[in-house]
Amino acid sequence: MNSHSPRIAVVTGAAQGIGRVIALRLADEGLDVAVNDVASKTDELQELVSQIQARGGRSLAVPADVSVEGDVEVMITKVVQEFGRLDVMVANAGLAFYKTLIELPIEDFDKIVAVNIRGVMLCYKHAAIQMIQQGKGGRIVGASSVAGKQAVPMMSAYCATKFAIRGLTQSAALELSKYGITVNCYAPGLIKTTLSAYS
Repeated sequence: MNSHSPRIAVVTGAAQGIGRVIALRLADEGLDVAVNDVASKTDELQELVSQIQARGGRSLAVPADVSVEGDVEVMITKVVQEFGRLDVMVANAGLAFYKTLIELPIEDFDKIVAVNIRGVMLCYKHAAIQMIQQGKGGRIVGASSVAGKQAVPMMSAYCATKFAIRGLTQSAALELSKYGITVNCYAPGLIKTTLSAYS
């Protein structure tokens, strides 16, 4: 593969909102982009793939539940089989619930932790394993939030997970730097998306 081959990125939670925009921007920057979300959003993923391809890029839909380790492993394997390698992981998938702490069912707490922390950790882990095997470095990016810097009411579980992403990211960055892999997270404020809409 020559040095001018497009870099290969995976974006999770790409069926809508921030993830979708990230995928489109990466494609516009010349990267080949694999887009992920849960299986129930496969139609939205395929629409995004078609949009990227219409702009002249290569794209692949890889539906998977990022909170399930086997799903993440299969997702990475499919991307490498299709494109030959992995250069960029954007672990963007996330959930939010708008409830007070005393109203929050433990089942909802477990769901948000599973996606927002476990899912990001699994994407970091398996992207890093692949990048280390390749020996060419890489870029790993996670989704924190302004709510991961300053807590807000009605979102205790979400805030907890986004604070956790900062610690996970900083530790991963220290561990993976020796392989030429950078690990960072972004922390957007409130952006009008399906996730942020109060119901």
